[in-house]
This record gives sequence, structure tokens and C-alpha cells, in this order.
Amino acid sequence: MRRKLILSAISTLLFTSCSPRDFITRRLAADLIAASDAFKTSEQFSLQTGIVANKDYVSPEYIVLQQHGWISANKANCPAGTAPPCWDVLLTASGVDTIRALLPADEADKSLLFIPVAKRQLMAVTGISKQGNLADVDFTWKWVPLNEVGAALYSGDLHYSSTVAFRNYDDGWRMVTTQAASRSGQPLDDALKNAEPIP
Repeated sequence: MRRKLILSAISTLLFTSCSPRDFITRRLAADLIAASDAFKTSEQFSLQTGIVANKDYVSPEYIVLQQHGWISANKANCPAGTAPPCWDVLLTASGVDTIRALLPADEADKSLLFIPVAKRQLMAVTGISKQGNLADVDFTWKWVPLNEVGAALYSGDLHYSSTVAFRNYDDGWRMVTTQAASRSGQPLDDALKNAEPIP
């Protein structure tokens, strides 16, 4: 009986001295990535109405908005320093109904509109490469459209691959937040910007 009590006490001490963050697992990495501010921040598309340079007006995003009938444009005089042609971009009646409904009331009449269009969804942690107190975590994710404009601009079928650096601190594993904090890998902000589409 005494032996069982001693073994039980030792087991309790061993288990209480470890926290779930002491070991980097795919589940821990996924939880930390998905809960991070950088990952949870929704994507916004900036739509400039009024006078717009040709390079912007013929961008893929503006072409999609034209094809959906949300914007139209007339040729316009270019401001100084902008190479012609320029366009006076307007929201159509359908664009007003669709786009302005997605904006706060105090933003709807501005010429530069920031439209929330998509959020990230973590698909899977696909691998962990660990060396000492540093680790690189590979994961896949996709954009999930938030509305009709997001669905037009972002394909929910396209997946991306990213790699983020983790470091083991005295309180367990955490994602690095700056490049200086890691000798390998990259912070999550950079990992998301440098994401590679998966063919």
C-alpha cells in the first residue's frame, strides 16, 4: 500500500511539472496558429472610386468587380504625375446595394472603401521540424469568403502552404513574433505573406 502511495505521489509530481505547451505537437501548433491575431485578421479589399490610374483599373480585382456589374468607369483627365489613361470609377446601382451594405455607415460615402472580403481557415499542420529549442511548423490554410464580394475575389478551393517559426521559452512553445527572435523560419505575418498556393 505504501509503495502505491509513493508511486502515485511521484506520478503526480511528474505530470504537474509539465504543461501542455512543453511539447510541440501538431495540435498545439494548430491551436496557437489559429488563435493568433495575424491569422484571425480578416482580409480587406481596398476599392478606390473617383479618378484611378489605368494600371489599377485593369487589375484582376477591378476586372472582377466590372464583370459582376458593381463598378463602371468613364475616361477622365489624369492628375499631375499620373500617366494616362485614367478612369473615373463609380459604383453602379448594383454596386451600391452590394458593397455599401458591407461597410460601416460612416465609411460608405468615402472614395477609398475598405471592404472586408475573406478570413483564413486553418486546414492542417502538415509537419514539424524541430532542432533544440527552435521548430519550423508547416501548415496549410485557405481563404473563406465573408460575403458576395469575397466570393468573387477569393476562391475557397485554393489552398496555401506556409511555414512559421516556433521557439521554446521557459513557459513552453510559442510562435516567434519577429525575425530577430528566430535563427531559422519566419514570423507568422511573413509566413502568411509568403504563402505558396498549392497546385
